[in-house]
Amino acid sequence: MVHLTDAEKGLVNGLWGKINVDEVGGETLGRLLVVYPWTQRFFDSFGNLSSAAAIMDNPKVKAHGKKVLNSFSDGLKHLDDLKGTFAQLSELHCDKLHVDPENFRLLGNVLVVVLGHHLGAEFTPQAQAAFQKVVAGVANALAHKYH
Repeated sequence: MVHLTDAEKGLVNGLWGKINVDEVGGETLGRLLVVYPWTQRFFDSFGNLSSAAAIMDNPKVKAHGKKVLNSFSDGLKHLDDLKGTFAQLSELHCDKLHVDPENFRLLGNVLVVVLGHHLGAEFTPQAQAAFQKVVAGVANALAHKYH
């Protein structure tokens, strides 16, 4: 559960409605794979990940990034039950994919950077603080099955 004030919830949802999930999703996952190259090991089937340009232009990276942010969007609708919302994804990533749960925190932090880039001056310190709470809550929910 993420503890956000009504003002923070409104800020997060208002700004989220202004972004292009497809574009931001691909950029976020792409940046994760570039900035933290060890995360690439979970994406062997994605083809060419040999350079930053190859990663950022990779259609499989873009498609999976879109999928990830669509799930994140669902989480924004259920901020009071993130563990329930992400229970199946937590189980999948833990039991079948064996993803290091630290990667969820890294992805959330990359998302905040990308949002700042796309939203510019609208991404105030208050907005950043609210989004940091949300991405931390989502990372915690996704790591739940690991505990």
